[in-house]
Order: sequence, then C-alpha cells, then structure tokens
Amino acid sequence: MREIVLDTETTGLDPSKGDRIVEIGCVELINHVATGGYYHTYINPNMSMPAQAEQVHGLSDDFLKNKPDFREIATEFLEFIRDDILIIHNAPFDLGFLNMELDKSSNVRIDVNRIVDTLTMARKKFPGSPANLDALCRRFEIDLSGRNKHGALLDAQLLAEVYLELLGGRQPGLTLDNIKSGSDPIKNVSIKNIELSTNKHTASKKELLAHEKFLETIKNPLWKRS
Repeated sequence: MREIVLDTETTGLDPSKGDRIVEIGCVELINHVATGGYYHTYINPNMSMPAQAEQVHGLSDDFLKNKPDFREIATEFLEFIRDDILIIHNAPFDLGFLNMELDKSSNVRIDVNRIVDTLTMARKKFPGSPANLDALCRRFEIDLSGRNKHGALLDAQLLAEVYLELLGGRQPGLTLDNIKSGSDPIKNVSIKNIELSTNKHTASKKELLAHEKFLETIKNPLWKRS
C-alpha cells in the first residue's frame, strides 16, 4: 500500500481571498514504512509575501521570484501523488489550497475520500490534549531540533513519523531496505535483529524404546520399501 504524507506552505490562511501555495513537500510510505522517496518544490505565488507569513516559513519574495508557478509543477506533482492515499495534518486547510490551485491549472481535483487527517486521528486518540505537529512530536519524542521555521518537506517528514506513532509505532526489526518508488515492497522486506531459538532435547532410553515399539506397529513403512 502506497501512501503520501503531504504538507504545504502558503501566503496566508484563505485561498478564497487570494492566498497561494508557495511550497509543497511529500514523503512516500509503502506499507507504513518511509521509502526515501519524496517530492519537493517551491512555487512563485505571483504576489507579495505578507510579513506575517514570511515569519512562519521564512520564504521571501526575493527567494521565490525565480521559482516556477503552480501551473508549471502541476503535472509532476499529480504524477507523484497518483491516486494514492494522502496523509495530511489539518487536511481541510491544505486540500482547500491544493484544489484551488488545481482548478486554475488543470481539470483534476483531489477527492476528500482519499485523505487521512492526522489531526482528527490525534484528537480521537488524545482527546483534550494539544494536537498540533509540535505537540505531537514532543509527545512521541520526535526530534524537533531542525525545525526553526515551518517547511513543507521537513514538516512532511515529521508528520510521517507522527502518523506511524498514531498507528501504534514502528515494529522493531521490520524494515524496508533501499526500496525505490514503484518497486515491489515485498521483495525489499528484511527482518533484522530477530533471533530464532530451538529447545534442545535428548531422548531418554525409555522414550527411544517407546519410539521403536511405535515404529513396529507401522505396516510396510516407506523407509523399508525398495
């Protein structure tokens, strides 16, 4: 099963008021294991970056001015996410922006039925507790040292770890090694650090005699046939 953990950064909070996407980050999971596959792009919103938004993600007008606009990246983005499940934190926010941009650049929209919202998962699992990404990372002891500002790819990577913890955590010893996007995950599964033990038992004389008597009761056994 292929899933895509997705995050965006934007110029503001409301696509209906003209706010745009400025960054998309995606991380690929296969059978709930990160494969190393990812998609990441910055996007020129063709508008001035509000100071408040720049304080959140650090993306300036000067940095974004030579980046592609959404129309230029729409096809490659859709090719990466395919029709797979999308894992998003506070999904209505990102989905609203993505479908607004897709409406302007293609005839494709992302169906809400393919979305898993980790915010909903967290609120259900920890009712009454903070459920933002920072709080969940702290709860699950996920390293936040590299998160000085919001960034779509970094946040998608952190969210992938949070998502796996919300599902119950990773199983130690079960990993997918060097898996590539589109490959058969079953062929890449490796089991590590699992020790198999057997109980050693030496038969007693009494047990050996009982076994011999049992063998004598078998008529025309296979091991005596020519």
